[in-house]
Amino acid sequence: MKVRQNALTRLLRRARLAAGAVLCAATLTATMAPHAAADPNDPAYQVLAFSKTAGFRHDSIDEGLTALRELGSGNNFTVTATEDAGAFTAGNLAQYEAVVFLNTTGDVLNAAQQSAFEGYIRGGGGYVGVHAASDTEYDWPWYGGLAGAYFASHPAIQTATVNVEDRAHPATSHLPATWQRSDEWYNFRVNPRSGVRVLLSLNESTYSGGSMNGDHPISWCRNYDGGRSFYTGLGHTAASYTDAAYRNHLLGGLRWAAGVAGGNCGAGSGGTQGHITGYGGKCLDVQGGNTADGTRIQLWSCGATNPNQMFTVPGDGTVRAFGKCVTGTGTTAGSPVLLYGCDGGADQRWTAQSDGTLRSAVGTNLCMDASGPSTADGTRIHLWGCHGRANQLWALPT
Repeated sequence: MKVRQNALTRLLRRARLAAGAVLCAATLTATMAPHAAADPNDPAYQVLAFSKTAGFRHDSIDEGLTALRELGSGNNFTVTATEDAGAFTAGNLAQYEAVVFLNTTGDVLNAAQQSAFEGYIRGGGGYVGVHAASDTEYDWPWYGGLAGAYFASHPAIQTATVNVEDRAHPATSHLPATWQRSDEWYNFRVNPRSGVRVLLSLNESTYSGGSMNGDHPISWCRNYDGGRSFYTGLGHTAASYTDAAYRNHLLGGLRWAAGVAGGNCGAGSGGTQGHITGYGGKCLDVQGGNTADGTRIQLWSCGATNPNQMFTVPGDGTVRAFGKCVTGTGTTAGSPVLLYGCDGGADQRWTAQSDGTLRSAVGTNLCMDASGPSTADGTRIHLWGCHGRANQLWALPT
């Protein structure tokens, strides 16, 4: 009975928080785009920051806690920091709107504590996983679903280009279409895209050591088992926590997880990945697997595991491969379709029509077209006036 009462208390508190957020909606809209996700008019709430480690310990944990406290003081939430897993009881967790796993590693909760945390999430609680939170609790499948993916490996710290896939979410609304950033870039055991809303992804051609075949989510959110989950793979370095762009990324994710900010994080809304089949049953293909800007998009015989033919349709109007965007490079019929770094431009936006065509957002009535028309391997893909015949029909991954 006590657990049910705690869950009811949390739901009532969540309703009051949501009501308070509505009162400041005009201010929130103004601050979210293109500026930071902060809002000092949020209703007051509490956050638990948990940083216990049973494996590698990040030197940046103290800086992360300082950043969270500073963000809290400016945004009307109070941070309680602990490395005591004994804090994970139903009664104690009920007072928090979000729990941050700040660079946790290894097995940090026992069975009873795990059960309490599951109950907290099912009662509407919020989870924020930071960086090594995905290097935590490998033998607890429920947690793996909450985090979205488990850590697999990482290369050395280096600068990479981060693609901002969702610029409407409060965790990313302040960011440009691409973000140059130095961090320790995690590879994951599985690609989480099919079950989450991807917010940020890595352009693997801009750094060494990426192993996710060109589709590399690095931050995401999802509604999970009655609660909310936000994860960011960023945050290894101490410098991250004094960087304004990163701090606002973390703040926006926390505010969403706590229920004081909106955002589309429906499960499965992160897009789809797979073959795009077209004329003659052949597949859209990145010529030679080349990730350089200007690489030709062509038609080629489908290969079940051919990485050149693995395209992602994230739901933002883009079509992506190897972390880059399929681009219609002109405004007239015959303009080639090539691969370029994602920049948010209209030439990288496509609309799937009910007749099976993919219409470009540039030019007048231009569609993705297999030239010729030909079904030969290597057939060039270009823009052409939309006519809906077989060489313009494409089956997207589902």
